[in-house]
Amino acid sequence: MADLILHQYATSPFSEKIRLLMGAKGLDWQAVEIPPILPKPDVVALTGGYRRTPVLQVGADIYCDTALICEVIDRVAPAPAIYPAAQAASARLAAGWIDTALFTAAVTYLFQPAGVQSMLGHLTPAQIQAFSADRKAMRGDTNALRMPLPEAIALLHETFGRLEQQFNAGVAHVAGPELSVADFSLYHNVWFIKRASELASILDAYPALQAWYARMQAHGHGKVRVVTGADALAVAHRTDPAPQPRGVAAGSGFEAGDAVTVTPTDYARDPVAGVLVALDAHTVTLRRQDPRAGAVNVHFPRQGYQVQRAG
Repeated sequence: MADLILHQYATSPFSEKIRLLMGAKGLDWQAVEIPPILPKPDVVALTGGYRRTPVLQVGADIYCDTALICEVIDRVAPAPAIYPAAQAASARLAAGWIDTALFTAAVTYLFQPAGVQSMLGHLTPAQIQAFSADRKAMRGDTNALRMPLPEAIALLHETFGRLEQQFNAGVAHVAGPELSVADFSLYHNVWFIKRASELASILDAYPALQAWYARMQAHGHGKVRVVTGADALAVAHRTDPAPQPRGVAAGSGFEAGDAVTVTPTDYARDPVAGVLVALDAHTVTLRRQDPRAGAVNVHFPRQGYQVQRAG
């Protein structure tokens, strides 16, 4: 198995989700610190345009979206399982809702005026302007990552209150009695809120939730070694993509070898173009060729991504 290389940055909540998972699995891994905003030339050389953070690289295979990254890491290191058989469906469903609806509420809550200083106070005015422009471009003309502030606060309180009751009733984890991917999704939302000292008091009313958070935080981040983007590109260039046994599902409307694009359906709608290698109900894989990265396979979850014929 090739080394796990996570392209991430320190303040990214979804990166923290994966860093904690690396710790829970007791993994050695490598980190490339990437810019939080465009341009990201090394990342784009690997992904073909996908700009969300983080991205997982395993040799010349590039995995986009933490929903898929979690599954890849679970295959590499099956213990502790994060898709326990009795909770596999509920864990995935809960994680999906937390990563979208709850995260949208958290972003709205944190980027109200009282929280902006905590979140962006380390940046210069010019950097804040660039960050705001980048995130506006990511949203495009959609309402992704935006909701009215009162509704965001209400959603956070309702969610945290229900979890508080569940934890107090003796259920140790988000999706049931066993650790699952849903715990890592909730964790990065709470971690994100805790970064904003002026607004973190919203958690004060939920001591059982905070005790759960402390137990999760104790997993740590595993053993990490920082490498450069050039190092990661060199790994991809000298490595062949792994064989893809799945192929393209019959009835999908596509065939292996079709020129296609894959585009997120919610925000950061930057299409990635390539040759279709595999497509089924769970994942889609494209083959790309890049002068710096060589031949790479770029993998996406099927859910949340649109596959179209190129052109």
